Amino acid sequence: MLLHVPDVLSADELAHLQRALAEAAWADGRETVGVQGAQVKRNEQLPDASPLKAELGRIVLGALDRHPLFFAAALPLRILPPRFNRYQGGGEYGFHVDGAVMITPLDGKRSHLRSDVSCTLFLTAPDDYDGGELVISDTYGEHEVKLPAGDLVLYPSSSLHRVNPVTRGSRLASFFWVQSMVRDDGARRTLLEMDSAIETLRTTGADSAAVLQLTGVYHNLLRRWSEI
Repeated sequence: MLLHVPDVLSADELAHLQRALAEAAWADGRETVGVQGAQVKRNEQLPDASPLKAELGRIVLGALDRHPLFFAAALPLRILPPRFNRYQGGGEYGFHVDGAVMITPLDGKRSHLRSDVSCTLFLTAPDDYDGGELVISDTYGEHEVKLPAGDLVLYPSSSLHRVNPVTRGSRLASFFWVQSMVRDDGARRTLLEMDSAIETLRTTGADSAAVLQLTGVYHNLLRRWSEI
């Protein structure tokens, strides 16, 4: 499932992140990937140990907590602390697949996270840079994604994807991975579509007994498919 999630960040949150990242100390993005990824990756990232990364990551996580569409689509069990990158001067990231298992500090100890859903939160207005499209390849072809600042795209972590070269300006983004309560992408799509239909029926005055019955079906499917 490839999904555009609009207006994740408020205007004030977006402006704060942009100001902070404009003054940030960046590191070579190849430091966080393996040998194969380093061959096709040319960008910069905030170091994992950076206090600024932790501070800005908390802002992103708080914004995600407030966003019902993100929750309905990702059904998050765990979220890897958000990272931040910058592409400029021809920087790009060739086709790759995200690692299946991430190691992350949770509750003060190292833990493993299975990457089910990949997310990119755009932090630069699309008119401020050329190139930099996120290209996601699936059975329907290649999809170019370049969203307004503050908007997010989520897609299956199993997808082959790349970032096109940035030939003018700078492209700032936050990126992170989600271990979902529902591992299967098709099941998550079904649940999202059902959740959206229930909300539409509820707000348009549909028969309340039928809405209640359908809501029960949703929760019983979530109960059947979830792993927590």
